[in-house]
Amino acid sequence: PSLSLSLPRPEGPWVTFWMTNMATSVCLLMPDLFPPVSISQAQPGPATSLSKKTIHHYDSHSLAHSHVLASPTSTIQIKSHRGAWLINCVTFPLPGEGPEQQLLKPNEWSYCDYFWTDKKDPQGTTSVAGFEVLLQKQLKGKQMQKEMAEFIHERIKIEEEYAKNLSKLSLSPLAAQEEGTLGEAWTQLKKSLHDEAEVHLKFSNKLHSEVEKPLLTFRGDNFKKDLKKYDHHIADLRKQLASRYASVEKARKALADRQKDLEVKTQQLEIKLSNKTEEDIKKARRKSTQAGDDLMRCVDLYNQTQSKWFEEMVTTSMELEKLEVDRIEWIQQHLRQYTTLRHETDMFNQSTVEPVDQLLQSVDPAKDRELWVKEHKTGEVRPVDMDI
Repeated sequence: PSLSLSLPRPEGPWVTFWMTNMATSVCLLMPDLFPPVSISQAQPGPATSLSKKTIHHYDSHSLAHSHVLASPTSTIQIKSHRGAWLINCVTFPLPGEGPEQQLLKPNEWSYCDYFWTDKKDPQGTTSVAGFEVLLQKQLKGKQMQKEMAEFIHERIKIEEEYAKNLSKLSLSPLAAQEEGTLGEAWTQLKKSLHDEAEVHLKFSNKLHSEVEKPLLTFRGDNFKKDLKKYDHHIADLRKQLASRYASVEKARKALADRQKDLEVKTQQLEIKLSNKTEEDIKKARRKSTQAGDDLMRCVDLYNQTQSKWFEEMVTTSMELEKLEVDRIEWIQQHLRQYTTLRHETDMFNQSTVEPVDQLLQSVDPAKDRELWVKEHKTGEVRPVDMDI
């Protein structure tokens, strides 16, 4: 029910195309390789400079599963028409048909080259437009940016808690009665904890102002509104395209009906089953010709609308591509700032322990013993033997 194959009279302008045909299987499996083309010519109309070189070889496993896009749960509508393949009202060339298309931006993996067709969502229940995939990438990037900011915030909290504990520990009275050169070194070591606490506190403050805040404020609330504008603009063009395609189908049916009516009247006249005059035949022929002109007009309007959609897709997808490049470079810049601050913190921490190192090198057990003895001695006269 999800696969619509147009099957009018064999001599009509619409050609029967079976799903078992290998070229069809390839088109279904790799629709992103075939950007839209003109419906009347099945040639790259608005997409003459776009797309990838046609690939002529696919493994048998892929071909064996070519029915995937035509499963009953998919809403992707597929039709064949004069060497072209229509997917959700967009016309694509069949493999090997027409001039070979080239990428707009070769070797760059640009958005404007790889998101032309619709695909099934992960649940396989609905189709997702290629442009919607690009929008979801932008929203995901915004979410990743937010989560990175949350991560840095947690890092800040750890630094603040660490600084608080270091400062508290520096005031501890433990071993405060140590004396001499060792006592001086011990006192400096405790003081270094306070200095280190200050370093970590400054580090946390800089993390907030130079990393976390920029990540949070980059592309504010208006960003999603801008994405919605893009979405609505492209979606409106797709709706117009669907409407134009419906007009083509209606005009095609009308032409088929007029042709059939003309043939029936002609046959009746030939076998004398009707009193239809040649004037009636001419009238039917005029109506058939008018229906053909109407069909051509509808096809032309369809192709114009598809060309407009194509142009807007190229322009807008490249704008989204630039937005993504800007986002990555912005985050890269501020994560590099994080590493810079981290190196600075290590350097400042090192400076807090240098005085401790110097005093520890000056620790002299003999000197400490001298100082302690001088302060605490009880007498220099030694005892002698008792004399009777």
